Amino acid sequence: MSSPALLFAGIFGLGGPELMIILVIILLLFGGSKLPQLAKGLGESVKEFKKAAKDTDDATKTTDEKKPDNHGKN
Repeated sequence: MSSPALLFAGIFGLGGPELMIILVIILLLFGGSKLPQLAKGLGESVKEFKKAAKDTDDATKTTDEKKPDNHGKN
């Protein structure tokens, strides 16, 4: 259960049959030609989100490092 997809499915209690039904519904709604475009857009969105989260973490660490250490001083 190391795959993110399996972890995501496990959180919502979805098994193999449920995921297959969802996949068929998506295929019927969007068609086979649109699925690669949707997957590409989703992948780019996830990549951008991870980049923004990393940038935020880096900015937080930088500001924490710049703060003076006043522990024990009154």
